[in-house]
Amino acid sequence: MQEPDTKPDVFTVHYVLKNKAGELVDTSEGSEPLHFVYGSPEIIKGIQEAVKDRNVGDCLEVTIPPSMAYGEHREDLMRKVPRSLFEGVENLQVGMKFQTNTGDEAQVVQVVGIDGNLVKVDANHPLAGFTLYFDLEIVGRREATEDEIAQGRPLF
Repeated sequence: MQEPDTKPDVFTVHYVLKNKAGELVDTSEGSEPLHFVYGSPEIIKGIQEAVKDRNVGDCLEVTIPPSMAYGEHREDLMRKVPRSLFEGVENLQVGMKFQTNTGDEAQVVQVVGIDGNLVKVDANHPLAGFTLYFDLEIVGRREATEDEIAQGRPLF
């Protein structure tokens, strides 16, 4: 973590995410880099820890375990629900994603199985349970403004 008497920094990072086999999963190449305020809960802890003591121009290869990324895959986030919950969806298929509202929280679920009138959905993040392999390049770092700190994200 940064010193308590200093403001957090805004980092701008280009990234390449690969799986264990070295296959491309996601990248910022050819598009906007990732911008975040250090300490924001919107960015996985592993990326924040990797860049915290680094400077513009630094390039890093980082292996991030599930505990510092999207967590372990949780069986309690897998549920069988009645097909009737998907009323109005004409051609329900495995792989489809839906946003649900449970209480105060919106959640995205993916259909992972269909068995007659039961639909198995998974509310885990798609990368939960996976070790992530990142190539990171820090292309910007500056002190966050008061508004950015309050909102938890960079303002441009």
